[in-house]
Amino acid sequence: MQPRPDEPILTVSELNREARELLESALPGLWVEGEISNFIHHGSGHMYFDLKDDQAQVRCAMFRSANRSLSFRPENGLQVLLRGRVTIYEPRGSYQVVAEQMEPAGEGLLRRRLEALKAKLQAEGLFATEHKQSLPALPRCVGVITSPTGAAVRDILKVLRRRFPAVPVIIYPTQVQGERAKGEIAAALATAARRDECDVLICGRGGGSLEDLWSFNEEQVVRAIFDCPVPVVSAVGHESDVTLADLVADLRAPTPSAAAELVVPDAQAWQQQVSSATRRAVATMRRDLRNRSHAHANLAGRLRRRNPRYLLRQHAQRIDELATRLRRAALQRVNRERARLLHARARLVGASPAAHCRDTRHRLDGQRLRMIAAIRVQLGNTRARLGALAAGLQVASPLATLERGYAIVTDETGAAVTNASQLKIDQTVETRLAAGRFTSKVTKTLDNDT
Repeated sequence: MQPRPDEPILTVSELNREARELLESALPGLWVEGEISNFIHHGSGHMYFDLKDDQAQVRCAMFRSANRSLSFRPENGLQVLLRGRVTIYEPRGSYQVVAEQMEPAGEGLLRRRLEALKAKLQAEGLFATEHKQSLPALPRCVGVITSPTGAAVRDILKVLRRRFPAVPVIIYPTQVQGERAKGEIAAALATAARRDECDVLICGRGGGSLEDLWSFNEEQVVRAIFDCPVPVVSAVGHESDVTLADLVADLRAPTPSAAAELVVPDAQAWQQQVSSATRRAVATMRRDLRNRSHAHANLAGRLRRRNPRYLLRQHAQRIDELATRLRRAALQRVNRERARLLHARARLVGASPAAHCRDTRHRLDGQRLRMIAAIRVQLGNTRARLGALAAGLQVASPLATLERGYAIVTDETGAAVTNASQLKIDQTVETRLAAGRFTSKVTKTLDNDT
């Protein structure tokens, strides 16, 4: 049979290329499980091997860029699970799988279980941020849920003693690997919550394979951490190991030692912060006390200057001063008149006529009487003016007003009440009388027109 004129004729290269493109588009990525055979680790870093089962085999290649991240050493006879894409090596037209990921078959099954459980719990919201609790700044006690004989508990205790030895630690011993581990870890979390001895819990173990760490991927453990009312720090394995316990915990630590670093502060730094805060508080209190003392002194001075007793003392002192000046003026006047009298008597004695002396004596006696009368009148007028001033001062004195039956009403601040509109119903006021004072409560207010 001859090809028709309209039928294309392909070269071998074109055939292999089209077959490759068809395979790659139809099977872009898939998982394959089988046993490794004919394994070659080429000097270029690439790996070539067959993957087989009881009935068939397929050629595989895993290039250096992909096999660099393998956590195990592939070898003949090892059952593996790989993810890759189906293609054709065009120069030989051989069908093969280019592997992108590869892991031991048992671990692969665990990872699929892990991803399924992770998706289920995430859909229920167990990993949501709003459920995370904050760690206490300084816990009264730290709980550790781990194996009592492992390296993890020694690392945790060492760091806790170094950072803040005063914080007590309670160990809740559990298995961290094996079939019984999940039940013991969940029971320890429930026990710690029931006892309410600790403010924060560290739950974890040292590093290991996915199978070693599987207890911290169990649904029972994840739900126990989620339901625990005490904040939980997950510290499982190394920084590269991520378990479901890490995702549900309130805080994830990369290692057990890092968890201990996170749950307690550094004692020395904490003491320095407390000392600094204490100094700032004392300085603030002292500054506030000085300001309040100055304000109190100013208010006390203003109160003294406005006190009626202070004003009365000032007026009394003024009256004493005026009285002293009046007595001094009267004495000076008397002395001047006495001097004039003595001078006249001396002139009289010098003239010596008896009649003139008698006339002069009579005249002097008259003048003396008039002078005495004038002095008495002057003293009487002065006393009258002084009495009028004293009476006016007495009338102006608040105490005199109180003596006439009036009262001074002040509010809670001590301010005088002069208008009923200043008062409120049920307000307490103080009333001062001439003798004593009393407090009362306002029940009704009236204006002057009522």
